[in-house]
Amino acid sequence: MEKMQNTVCVFGLSYGDEGKGKITDYLAQNSDIVVRFNGGNNAGHTINANGIKYKFKLMPSGAVLEKEVVIANGVVIDPKVLLDEIEILKKLNKKINLKISSTAHVIFPFHIKLDGLQEDKKGKYKAGTTKRGIGPTYSDKAARWGIRVFDLIRPELLKIKLYNLYNVKKNLINVYDPDWDIDVSQIYDDYVEYGKILKPYVIDTAYYLNKAIDSGKKVVFEGAQGNLLCIDHGLYPHGTSSNANALGISGGTGVPPKKIGKIIGIIKAYTSRVGEGKLTTELFDDTATQIREQGHEYGTVTGRPRRVGWIDLFSLKYGIMINGVDKIVITLLDALEGINPIKMCVGYTHNGKELDSWPIHPEVIEECNPIYEEFEGWESRTSEEWSKIASKGYEALPKTMKIYLDAIKEKLQTEIAIISIGPDRNDTIDLGTLLWGEYSE
Repeated sequence: MEKMQNTVCVFGLSYGDEGKGKITDYLAQNSDIVVRFNGGNNAGHTINANGIKYKFKLMPSGAVLEKEVVIANGVVIDPKVLLDEIEILKKLNKKINLKISSTAHVIFPFHIKLDGLQEDKKGKYKAGTTKRGIGPTYSDKAARWGIRVFDLIRPELLKIKLYNLYNVKKNLINVYDPDWDIDVSQIYDDYVEYGKILKPYVIDTAYYLNKAIDSGKKVVFEGAQGNLLCIDHGLYPHGTSSNANALGISGGTGVPPKKIGKIIGIIKAYTSRVGEGKLTTELFDDTATQIREQGHEYGTVTGRPRRVGWIDLFSLKYGIMINGVDKIVITLLDALEGINPIKMCVGYTHNGKELDSWPIHPEVIEECNPIYEEFEGWESRTSEEWSKIASKGYEALPKTMKIYLDAIKEKLQTEIAIISIGPDRNDTIDLGTLLWGEYSE
């Protein structure tokens, strides 16, 4: 019998906003370390606990519980945003147990400017970016002239690299906006100060995490965005700039695949997204409005209303396949209350032919139509009633909801580990499936 690693990966199987913050927070209760391994401050997550709502963009979810939290090398960091979130936690009298990778890349004001300018020139191929500078920072990382946290905390290195990069970016920006100019010396002064404050948190996180896992520490890897926004396996180019799924863990942390335990994919009871690109099951009627309001479908970072549609099991099956998902978590079942019937997409047709697998190319998806099955819905309830049901467990769920859940489990051929029927940490039904320290032959 070989002991499995005490590590769990939590990531979204759709377009982000699946409730990763809540589920990571829930799992963090029994963990030692929570690690963020991709994305930047374009990814918001919300946690409701003990009557308090926490909203973060960079800080890993375990910070609310004062757990050790790690921002690993796969993340791009806007230091001002991170410092603001540290201050929020301090004002709430939370202990800061933060570690930042010295090899994570840093976002600068010219990245943010470029993000907006380039997006406006992409036409129908624009990504729907949040314009936080994420893509241009990852571009510089790939071009091998990006500036890392290691440079940020060393003023002499920062000055050389910043002035060099600034001159390149200014020339590029002036192609789009001839009048743009910004005082690079002020950027330098500001970022030197950021570096001084962040320096105590900076370490070699790859070394730290491997040693922690080897010693038996329980670690949750927290993904940002979602599988269908992944740079390699998502709806390109209408996605994000990082590997926004379990495939990004090793590259984004330095933790090898053999040390990664359970892979947990999170899905909503329906589908939502922001940004561009076809959403095959998208709704445009009163049902869409009802789901959006009941599910509070407005972006944590931007406040933008999200597009909503029926659950898409066809795309979810693709994500389960490429990520090796062990178990799924289903959230926001309460957001479908009072809707009848509820539809479930079980496949696509293209030119009248049923497809075998989800077509990854947006040009093909544009021409696809969903295949639906219908299910009876469940009645509306107050938040207090949903909380009471959660406290009683799975058997207390409405019968029609259990039929809906059974259908998802059967069609995805994947076990359900956790069900969420409300925003609070306690509005969670754990089905008792072991996630830590399991054994395999």
